[in-house]
Amino acid sequence: MDWKLAEWAKKHNIGSNAFTELLSLDGFVDSLGLSYRNTRELNAIIDKDIPAFRPRFECREVSLKDEGVTVELYLRDIMQCIRALYGDPKFAPHLIVKPEQHFLDEDQTDRVWHDMHTGDWWWMMQMILEDRSPGETILPLILSSDKTEIALFRGKTAYPLYMTLGNIPKDIRRKPSQKAYVLLGYLPTSNLEEINIKAKRRRVAANIFHLSLREILAPTKIPASNGEVMASGDGVCRRNHPILAAYACDYLDQVVVTGALYGDCPICDTPHNHLGDPDYHAELRNLEHIQHILAIADEVPRRYLQACRDARIKPIYQPFWADLPGADIFLSITPDTLHQLYQGILKHLLAWVKSAYSQAEIDARCQRLPPNHHVRSFLKGITSLTKLTGQEHADIARILLGLIIDLPLPNNLSPIRLVKATRALLDFIYLAQYPIHNSATLDAMEEAMNHFDDHKSIFIDLNIRKDWNLPKLHVVARHYRLLIERFGTTDNFNTQFFERLHIEVAKDAADATNWKDEFPQMTLWLERNEKISRHANYIQWRQAGCPSLSTINPLPLSPPSLKMTKHPSLKAVAIPHLEEEYHAAGFKEALSYFILRFNNPNSNNTTLRREAHNFLLPFTHLPVYHRAKFWRSDFPHFQNTMEAYDVLHVRPKRKNYRYRVAQVKVIFSIPKGALPLLFNQEHRPPLYLAYVEWFTPFGEPDEVHGLYKISHAVRDGKRLSAVIPLVNIHRSVHLIPQFGPQVNREWTASNVLEVCTKFYVNCFTDRHTYGTLL
Repeated sequence: MDWKLAEWAKKHNIGSNAFTELLSLDGFVDSLGLSYRNTRELNAIIDKDIPAFRPRFECREVSLKDEGVTVELYLRDIMQCIRALYGDPKFAPHLIVKPEQHFLDEDQTDRVWHDMHTGDWWWMMQMILEDRSPGETILPLILSSDKTEIALFRGKTAYPLYMTLGNIPKDIRRKPSQKAYVLLGYLPTSNLEEINIKAKRRRVAANIFHLSLREILAPTKIPASNGEVMASGDGVCRRNHPILAAYACDYLDQVVVTGALYGDCPICDTPHNHLGDPDYHAELRNLEHIQHILAIADEVPRRYLQACRDARIKPIYQPFWADLPGADIFLSITPDTLHQLYQGILKHLLAWVKSAYSQAEIDARCQRLPPNHHVRSFLKGITSLTKLTGQEHADIARILLGLIIDLPLPNNLSPIRLVKATRALLDFIYLAQYPIHNSATLDAMEEAMNHFDDHKSIFIDLNIRKDWNLPKLHVVARHYRLLIERFGTTDNFNTQFFERLHIEVAKDAADATNWKDEFPQMTLWLERNEKISRHANYIQWRQAGCPSLSTINPLPLSPPSLKMTKHPSLKAVAIPHLEEEYHAAGFKEALSYFILRFNNPNSNNTTLRREAHNFLLPFTHLPVYHRAKFWRSDFPHFQNTMEAYDVLHVRPKRKNYRYRVAQVKVIFSIPKGALPLLFNQEHRPPLYLAYVEWFTPFGEPDEVHGLYKISHAVRDGKRLSAVIPLVNIHRSVHLIPQFGPQVNREWTASNVLEVCTKFYVNCFTDRHTYGTLL
């Protein structure tokens, strides 16, 4: 109880005063046998008796003497942080210590990219290292920084700098609970209000940023060149070279990190006024050339400033990356799903669509979309939403194409180009997020962007855009393939993972302070929480009998394909009630046909239908389930073994005629007492069945928007229905009604599936549906 209470208090961020008041209740401490009587004593025990696995924070002053500016930097020893991550026992079974090239065919022509070690950067760096020091290991450092508010109404911000290792598989790195990232420090966030000139203030802030990063990363220079022997969590010692490989951040940080001018591409030399020109080809930024420019900073200031202007970089004094061994900062900028795809491309696309079409009609369509597990309901529409998050933009991406199909443009302008451009950008966004890529999917991604280039002129014709000089659009359009081939797929570096860390290391840590001189209190709070978390893992390991490392932190496996509740939602529902309240008009006849077909698989359909009409069921009530969870994917969940990729279909080859859409009306089971009366003991149907109403089979996708069009399947004036095993259901699917030029105002989200006659199958509800219907 002593430990459990302490863990509870720290894990749930119980305030110091509140916890002390709890402990001060009469007899509370003595009855539980606690070793502490207040928060101060508990903190003293944590500080003294629980060992720290990660280094402590320290505060240093960094100064720009020429500017008379001094700020505080809170940092950790980066080499100790690297040793802690690399030596963590829970990562030991999964550590990747060498690069690999994976292929889908025996001839090794169809290459696959997924985790970072399958990219070209690691392979290239390992070859360079092998020539000099054979058999040694590269530790790819992945950094990320992002300024965030820690108090909305206090105007206070924090600037966390995170680090992780590319040796840890992405399926572990992207889970905050795995603690695969370490907070290196809090970068200075001074507003520099004493500097009145804005341009000078920006220049000083950039130099402070680089001075701070140089201070943090300086200890890596010698190990990066010469290597350092480190022990992994399983006790194996290797000589490792920690090299800065990737820097994940949003565009504002990218221009600060690289020193590029705002509005320019941080990766290549394309001038701002050519960013949107697909035919303009520029070279990648030349690190060696820029290093030569930086070397003359102390010689002739005027010559240095002119050289920086010519190279279109900021005149930063000694950037942190200038002398880091093996680092090329311009090619370290990573793909970013959150800021580049959703808060970049999708944000722009949504604004263009709102400008092109009637916003009232878009919102009316939103309000009449049928519900789906993967689709968020925007009951008030989407056009009035402001300050959208990345998740909200992702939710809108799922329905955006369906909202504009058949919508007319002003002045009778054809909407075909706009619809095709929208489909092309959505295709790019979804393809770019594939967890595994091969040459074919990268080709498809580039083809989608080419289709957008072919049709984007519609936005200029509508006076929505004047040019396409958007840095984020340029980076994703011209550099995503290069970056994926260099570092692996985009889910290796999504800044959404890092923003999730803000909750703990910035907001929760700040809430634990008294809001006076926050950072010393925040760093101490974090150190104690890290100790508690690691000690909890140790206790759990000991209580489990000290299992081997290979079992303590297994990679996640796919969930069961079907998961049902232990008991039915309703134990006994009358069949007439089902037919009326569940709108399952043909239930009795469909179930009778299923029973007859199951017992007589070779009989004629016509004969069975005639017999089903007069079949007498030996029950009048049956159990009904209102919910079923299932997991079926054409993208098998990543396993950290090469064998898993041998059977992976990155882009399924199957045709969609193997699938058919049905509306599930009832999920039920045949009463156990009736089974012996209907079936042989050796041949019983599945436990869970579903009554469904069919839609027409898939045809060819529409030439303009690429969605499949279906309608209710009808026979003899009645909707075609059937009873099928629940396990035959592959996944839920979202249907978009064919609204026409103007939506019928009598339709609602609850009745549209019944009153509308034609639908489009939405392929954008999730990545798995997209891959199936592509």
